[in-house]
Amino acid sequence: MTVRPWAQERRTTLLIDLATLLAVALVYVVIVLGGGALVGSTDSPSVGLSVLATALVALGLEPFRSALRTWLAGRLGRDRRSPYDVLSGFTESLADPAADEPSSLDMVTRLARHLAVGTGASWAQVWLMVGDAAECAATWPPELPAEDGGGVRTRDVVLDGEHLGTLRVGERADAPFGPIEQRLLADLAAQAGMVLHRARLRAELARRATDLTVQAEELQESRRRLVDTHDVERRRLERDIHDGAQQHLVALVVNLRLAQTLATKAPDRSRAVLTDQVAAVDAAIATLADLAHGLYPRTLVESGIGPALREVVGRTSISITLTDDGLGRLAVDVEAALYFFAVEALQNAVKHADASSIEVTLASEGDEVRLEVRDDGRGFRPGDGDPGRGLRNMHDRIDALQGRLTLASKPGQGATVVATVPLSRAEVAS
Repeated sequence: MTVRPWAQERRTTLLIDLATLLAVALVYVVIVLGGGALVGSTDSPSVGLSVLATALVALGLEPFRSALRTWLAGRLGRDRRSPYDVLSGFTESLADPAADEPSSLDMVTRLARHLAVGTGASWAQVWLMVGDAAECAATWPPELPAEDGGGVRTRDVVLDGEHLGTLRVGERADAPFGPIEQRLLADLAAQAGMVLHRARLRAELARRATDLTVQAEELQESRRRLVDTHDVERRRLERDIHDGAQQHLVALVVNLRLAQTLATKAPDRSRAVLTDQVAAVDAAIATLADLAHGLYPRTLVESGIGPALREVVGRTSISITLTDDGLGRLAVDVEAALYFFAVEALQNAVKHADASSIEVTLASEGDEVRLEVRDDGRGFRPGDGDPGRGLRNMHDRIDALQGRLTLASKPGQGATVVATVPLSRAEVAS
């Protein structure tokens, strides 16, 4: 059976103490008694030789004990330092860090190694609290050994009343912890507060950097989709103008030239041609009005988002309640984004959710502008299936303004979609 680490430590200490007593006695015999015999003083010990022996013992005692401990460790087959040597070394590295001190994360790995070596455990881990979740920050050895039936001991690391993490060690089945190992685990947990605090700060910064990277990638993808959408709309507009309004206007020009030619030769026919052009002009105006309506509503340009939304609500057959706290005019791009966001949300509620009533709320909250569309439709589970082009367009419009879009819905309980834009982007239009 493997000798328990604490028992081995006790045996080593006892041997060192006995060897120290023998060494002191030997020094006294050799210097005081042997030296006295040489100088002819045998009746009583020489005071000078006694002082010399005492000085030699005082100066050489600790180096002798240290060298003896090192020698015994090798002779007894010990592959680890004394538990309190481990604690002392770890504490000194915290109190007086070297110029090439490793980072906090490296210190956590060193802590796990000190813990495993000092206690003689099969393995040691340092768990770190990041946010509300515990993460394994370091393991020693890096590859966990196979389970050998030993127990697991844990010790929380607390600094100023805050739980920063936990130390976990796996005992060897043939060498369970004794009082020394248990005390070492407690002492290392008490000393590890600052190390885990620094490591947690680094982990939180790394997580925030990752989140910012993901957000930047999502914003870049959103802007790419927005550009693609604009290109599609531009090509559609070009096609509609060419096939619609342009054809009407070309035909109008041809007929007007025909009427001009017939004015002197056949006045009656010229008047008939001109009369027919009234309907052609009305058709061209209607076509251009349809195109303009699809691009940017006149009410939004002239009066702002509140009146424009009331106009949309008035054209809808179902019950829609609009609450507007008199926000006033906003920047042109903000008004357009919020308007088309609301129109898309209303169309989704009417066409896809079978809603019977909808509530639209437009308000300013602190340093933000908030537009909410809530319906009582059949609802759905967000994240299930393809979100659809309409929802992606809504996201893209709001993302382009550095805003936020949130969606909440449950089957049978309707849906609520909210767009929030920073007021700095929604400054009053001049």
